[in-house]
Amino acid sequence: MNKKKVRELTMNVGIFSVIMVLTFWSVFRNQDFSEIMEAIGQMSREYLGTSVFLAVFFVAGEGCMIWYLLRGIGEWTTLPRCISYSFIGFFFSGITPSATGGQPMQLYYMKRDGNSLSASSVVLMTVAIIYKLVLVLIGIGILLLWGAPLKNYLQAYYGLYFLGLFLNVALVAILLMVMFSQKTIRICFYQIEKIMVRFRLWRRMDSRREKVEQFLSGYQETVVFLRSHKRLIGITIAGTFLQRFSVFILTYAVYRGLGLSGVAMLDIVLVQAAVYIAVDMLPIPGAQGITEAMYRCVFQNIFLGKYLVVSVCITRGVSFYLMLLVGFVVFCVVRQRKF
Repeated sequence: MNKKKVRELTMNVGIFSVIMVLTFWSVFRNQDFSEIMEAIGQMSREYLGTSVFLAVFFVAGEGCMIWYLLRGIGEWTTLPRCISYSFIGFFFSGITPSATGGQPMQLYYMKRDGNSLSASSVVLMTVAIIYKLVLVLIGIGILLLWGAPLKNYLQAYYGLYFLGLFLNVALVAILLMVMFSQKTIRICFYQIEKIMVRFRLWRRMDSRREKVEQFLSGYQETVVFLRSHKRLIGITIAGTFLQRFSVFILTYAVYRGLGLSGVAMLDIVLVQAAVYIAVDMLPIPGAQGITEAMYRCVFQNIFLGKYLVVSVCITRGVSFYLMLLVGFVVFCVVRQRKF
């Protein structure tokens, strides 16, 4: 890793750490810390283990799909290595705004391990597109089939849910346009460039157009791949649904592990899905702060009293911070690997 990337990593970790400290301060402010720790210690070990398993499955699931797609197009690789790419991606996505740092690092290590750049790019683009598409389908499905309970649970964050869903829909629409209507994208880009040059915000540069063409050609390869490997794509979509719901079910495992009952599993799963959709596209490393704040609001009638903060600590601790730590360890190990 060169000095520039080290500086960027250090800056991202610094920003992440500041946000994390502020988040912890917000969560534990005016709380009896010893009472919270005691309640955490009383959680069922079986359900805690289930929660950790679901969190690992969520991250490793992406690695399984990367492995499946790479093998499907003739690239030789191993499942453990592909799972390591998913943990590296999770770590760098977690510490960078809008999760922008994950995929470039995955691509770097995939290429370093001998996978072709074109195949790795196509597979990662396919996984990313399917990930977003599945999230959009879940979000729209919740809104259409569960609209009234959703509004009741989300309260003040109902608008944020629409914003998150809109941003995801917009991203999927743009990606589909890039893939299937590149002529329109070129026209839009050239018009934007013309306006920016006229107002002297940009200089006319051939290198900029070359980068856009490289970007579009990369997605054109993805289109060819999607059209020629429909069975692989179908199985990957099904796997992505399973992967996504694993992290939503984790919250229900925490609920039962704390000895609580009375709220249907479906309600808890769909509320957690709504939280994830609302904050997924926000430009905050790991969506820290806003996730915890929204969680405490929408789950206050599910996790009553002291159990609300306890559930925040366990759910986010296992699904995000623990997996982030595992991702960092995996990154350190893989970085030292010489083959």
